[in-house]
Amino acid sequence: MKLCILGGGGFRTPYVYQALLRDHGSPRIDEVALYDVDESRLHTMTAILTELATGFEDAPALAPTTDLHRAVEGSDFVFAALRVGGLEGRRCDEHVALDLGVLGQETTGPGGLAYAIRTVPVMVEAARVIRDLAPNAYVMNFTNPAGIITEAMQSVLGDRVLGICDTPSGLGRRVAGTLGLDHTRVQMDYVGLNHLGWMRRLLYDGRDVLPELLADDGKLAAMEEGHVFGVDWIRTLGVIPNEYLFYYYNNRDAVRTIVDSGKTRGDFLAESQASFYERAAQAGDSAADLWRTTVARRSASYMAEAKGGTQDAPAEVRERETDPAHQGYAGVALGVMAAISRNERQTMILNVRNSGTIAGLPADAVVEVPTMVDANGVHPLTTDQPDLHQIGLMAQVKAVERHTIAAALTGSKDEALKAFALHPLVDSVAVARDLVRGYVDRIPEVAAVLTR
Repeated sequence: MKLCILGGGGFRTPYVYQALLRDHGSPRIDEVALYDVDESRLHTMTAILTELATGFEDAPALAPTTDLHRAVEGSDFVFAALRVGGLEGRRCDEHVALDLGVLGQETTGPGGLAYAIRTVPVMVEAARVIRDLAPNAYVMNFTNPAGIITEAMQSVLGDRVLGICDTPSGLGRRVAGTLGLDHTRVQMDYVGLNHLGWMRRLLYDGRDVLPELLADDGKLAAMEEGHVFGVDWIRTLGVIPNEYLFYYYNNRDAVRTIVDSGKTRGDFLAESQASFYERAAQAGDSAADLWRTTVARRSASYMAEAKGGTQDAPAEVRERETDPAHQGYAGVALGVMAAISRNERQTMILNVRNSGTIAGLPADAVVEVPTMVDANGVHPLTTDQPDLHQIGLMAQVKAVERHTIAAALTGSKDEALKAFALHPLVDSVAVARDLVRGYVDRIPEVAAVLTR
């Protein structure tokens, strides 16, 4: 089978390839097309993947290319992880917002909307190419903001596009580990949108073990979420929030911490990844080791503003990216491919079309819910309806996402203004106007969409 990776020269590509190397099922991926517009990074990443494949029999063949059509043609699966505007665009996403006193983060808040406006047209065009050259392929989207991009691509490819994120699965694994349970035997009752969701139950052999965790001060405080949100707030909610809800529940604190740190996540990654690619191009056989070292530093500083660290003095190392056994989102992607190609039925938290699962949202809205995947495709599972707080926040953010998609596809500044003004982390028409103006002035790719 053929897998096409859109953004194959990107820093995260080895995660996916390492998961494929450790997959011994049949049928399996035997060809990986790496597509990227940056030929230098593509060459560097191909060398790293070749090195990682040492010692593995029947490693999937690599086919790097800067030709989108050649990469896509005949693919059985497509993994999408593009970054339109590069890390400089990400830095602008963050700083334009922070300069106006609102959250600068690439997926949550105005930064995510700017990222989406320039990315949706590119990904919709990619969807059209996939429709024409690989009509039977399933697309696993990791391009951020994952929920928005998945919904936009579904307008072309329907249910063959699903969004993946390892944050919910990581949450389930951490809760199970904290309680001393086998994480492969637990099932999560989870509801939300991408980077905006709640674990409401965790079933182990049919028994909800979440109340046990909520009642234990020590175990709850030891968890990452206990540190981020505080034990009392989690107990007040009665659920475990997705870590990205920190930006909603602690918005002012997050903005202040990022501003005071003097360096955003985008600043850190732009510096570290530029250095990595420059050194990796000259590293020869040690390029893979250099990648692993860079991964450890990058992972340790993840969401540092929520965890008491800084980008340069990280709070902790995240096991999901440094331990190949956990595989993170690459493991989710591998699970999807195995379920579809081998009918190895699995239930995962995915971004899929709502189809009536959540009564308060449109049927074609993309939501993040438990989903059964098999050879017949993806099937969101019936779930208890969200409470008023949850559905209210989801509905408001979903409306924002839809205005964002409309702005990206039509070039309408009015739609962009609605998206920014109605976002709960902006909450000001005047600031929204300044955001639209700032992103058009600072990011050429946004200007190309909103001034056409």
